[in-house]
Parts: sequence; structure tokens; C-alpha cells
Amino acid sequence: MSTHPDAAEILLEVEDVSIAFRTDAGLARAVEGVSFVLRTGETVGIVGESGSGKSMTAMAIMGLLPKKAVVTGSIKLRGRELVGLSDDELREVRGKDIAIVFQDALTALNPVMTVGEQLVEAVRVHDPRSTPADRRARAVELLDVVGIPSPELRVDRYPHEFSGGMRQRVMIAMSIANEPDLLIADEPTTALDVTVQAQVLEVLREVQRRTGTTVLLITHDLGVVAGTADRVMVMYAGGLVETADVDPLFYETAHPYTAGLLASLPRLDRRSSRDERLYQIAGHPPVATEWPEGCRFAPRCAHAVAGLCDVSVPEPVAVGTGHTAACVRVDEWQKEAS
Repeated sequence: MSTHPDAAEILLEVEDVSIAFRTDAGLARAVEGVSFVLRTGETVGIVGESGSGKSMTAMAIMGLLPKKAVVTGSIKLRGRELVGLSDDELREVRGKDIAIVFQDALTALNPVMTVGEQLVEAVRVHDPRSTPADRRARAVELLDVVGIPSPELRVDRYPHEFSGGMRQRVMIAMSIANEPDLLIADEPTTALDVTVQAQVLEVLREVQRRTGTTVLLITHDLGVVAGTADRVMVMYAGGLVETADVDPLFYETAHPYTAGLLASLPRLDRRSSRDERLYQIAGHPPVATEWPEGCRFAPRCAHAVAGLCDVSVPEPVAVGTGHTAACVRVDEWQKEAS
């Protein structure tokens, strides 16, 4: 985990970004009014349930949303506006300035090309003047950086000859081939066992330490961000509900949804009877076409007040240094819960 870079240069500015999709029934909203900044050299996690808008936000940053998507707002990388760039301009940005590690390495990698050929191609696209020998040497070096044993031999292997964890390392190697400023890791530990998860996360941390790249880590697992991220953003139903440094988020929680996520985690230090069930948040997240009026979490929130929480979408309010929560009853619900 890197030192929190309060005074570091702003790398990415996301301002009031909304994403919707054209359907026969009209526009279906997926993300609405999301704003945040990423600073050089930090690792920031985005946490939330499936469908909360985490991956959609990442795809908007990468310019990888389908044509039917409507993106409004501003996404700036080092001051350059990315929203509205042409396909050719976005291709120049992707890989060189921003790269992504997808969650399913087996489907993301080409099964009929060796990992070395795929790494060489990633280098060639943004460095066409390099020689074939230089590209192969770079491929071997990248495999070594991500901790793959005997990279000189493994470079000529096919994706199916690697384990799940090793394939994910190959994906990380491809993503850092051109030393991007921003690395987006979209659920990089999904479907991996706990031991392999830890190894993949350590590879990401080591890459961040070596290169100084900014990492945006997308996950549904709070445990993943606890040991990896500097800051955490919690998303629910297309919006950010809480943003904080890691420790305040876990120990000074300011939004009822975040509190519910934390309460649902199994803990070794909590005594419970054999028949006691883990806590779960009541209800289900709303579908994109049926977001409720007011706070989108209000229908599931035990602390919601009719006529207040269901009137308008709450704006983020500061509850500490670098700590915001989109809740109109921050002080009240914390007293009720204590």
C-alpha cells in the first residue's frame, strides 16, 4: 500500500458522470452523478454489489462502453478530456496511458496465441519502432516482473497451460507492458481461491511500488481493499454513497449501506452461536429502470425517515478529512445504531 498522496498531482478527474443505455423503453440509467479524483501513485478501491455501477464507471474511463451507451459529464486524464474522443484517439490512450486487467483472464486472453505473442503485440502497438528481439525480451521481462517462474520458457506457452492465478498474472503483465499512468483492475481476484487471491494482490502491490502507477481496484470484496487500497469509494445503485481513507471507512463508517456491508462480513473475533446467521441487508438493490425517489438505499435502510430520505437524492457531505457520505441523517443514524 502506498503512502497516502494528499499533495500528489491529480491524474484523473471524474466529474458528474452519468451513464445510460438506449432501450426500446427509453433510457436505462446505470450510473448517475459520479465525481471523484485519482492522484498519482495511489491505490483506490471501488466497492459495491453487482450492478452498482463499478465496472460501468471503469468502462467509461477506458472508452469501452457500447455505442448504445450515453455518457455525460467529464473524465479528464492529466487535464485532457476523454469523453467525446474518437475511436482512434481512444486507442492511442488505451494501453499507453490507461490499461485494464479484466476479471476473466481465460476469456480475455487469445487461446491460439502464446502469451509471449500476446505480450509482444501489446508492446508493438505502442512502440512500432522496436525490434522483434526487443519485444520478446520485454515480454520475458514482464513475465518476470509479475512473478511467473522460468519466464524464458513460459513465454512460449499457451493460456490454457497456465493456472487461473498465473493467467491473471499474465493479464497484469500485458496491462503494464507500456507503463500506463493508470491501471484499472476490474475484479482481478474473482473465482480465485484465497491463497491465489493474496498472491495476485501482492503482484498488484509490487507493480504499483515498482512503477508508481495509479491503481483503481474494482471489487465487491471489502477484505480485498482493506489490505490493498489507500482510499475506498462505496457505490450503490449507480452513485457513490461514501468515500474515505481505508481506516476511517472501516472504523468510522458514515453511511448505513457501508455499515451493512461491514456487518455482513464473517469475523473471527466475534463470538456467535452455531445457529446464528450472518447479517444481511434487507431487500434487494433496485433495477436501473426503477430507481426510487430520493436516497436509493432508503427502501432497504433501517434508519430511513419518510418525508426526508425519500424526497431528493442526498449530496455527499463532509464527515471528516477526505471522508464524505451521501446521507442526510449521518449523525442521527449513527446514534441510533450505537
